[in-house]
Formats: sequence, structure tokens, C-alpha cells
Amino acid sequence: MNQIKTIDGHLNAADLKFAILATRFNDFIVDRLVGGAVDYLIRHGGSEENLTIVRVPGAFEMPLACKKLAASGKYDGIVAVGAVIRGGTPHFDFVAAEATKGLAHVSLESGVPVGFGLLTTDNIEQAIERAGTKAGNKGVEAASAVLETVRVLQQI
Repeated sequence: MNQIKTIDGHLNAADLKFAILATRFNDFIVDRLVGGAVDYLIRHGGSEENLTIVRVPGAFEMPLACKKLAASGKYDGIVAVGAVIRGGTPHFDFVAAEATKGLAHVSLESGVPVGFGLLTTDNIEQAIERAGTKAGNKGVEAASAVLETVRVLQQI
């Protein structure tokens, strides 16, 4: 086993540039996700001058903005955060599915890693839990995933 080459993504954000793409809708939740992502990247060697926060109206607008950010060539990775909370109509299902597919498509087509921090919850309580209470902060998790992926891709 000692002869098997292993590629690991070292969690060091020094000299990397990230866009944090965040929705305005449900901003009382999303602001906590943004804060978690920013804090994580800075604690891991990143700097404020290498972070850009981009706000879009809602989750449905995320894929297009993400595509533009990826195509700009300015960012090593994109952290996408937002919150889609189920209501009484099927609107939730369409928005959550299309935003998820769109963000994944951008990452695959552009080669720019996208950290997925879009909450899709049944209620506000679940969203609050995932934005920094019982279930951790999904903005932190998305930032961690994108940082590790950037570092892995640099070695492949």
C-alpha cells in the first residue's frame, strides 16, 4: 500500500481567489452561510481581498451568475450558498432541482469547482439548524469542499 500514489487536497486557501455566490431571498439564513464560508476561508489562509461576494435574487438565478463567474477566469473556486424552503406549492421542487442541476452543470462544463451550499429544507427550523446551529453551517461545508477540490485539481 505504501507505493500507491494518493492525491489529497490540502486545506490552505492562501493565494486563492473565491467568489461567494449568495441569494438575497431568505437572507436571514443566507447571511449566516456567507459568514461561515468567509470565516472558514480566512481561517485557512485566505484573505478578504481575495474574496468576492456576489448577490443574486434567488436560487433560480444562481446558475447563470455562477456560469459568468466561472467564465471570467478570476476565481479558483465558487462557493454557492442560498436557502430554498418548501412552501405549500410545487414551486420549491422546480426551483431546488433547476438550481442544483444548473450549479453542477457549471462546474462540470467550466472546470471551476463549485461548493454546493444551497439549503433545500422543508421548513425554516431546518434551515436555521443548517445555518450554524445543530446541524453545523453548510456555508462552512461548501467552502471546505471547494477549497479541497481546488487543491486536488491542481495536483491532477
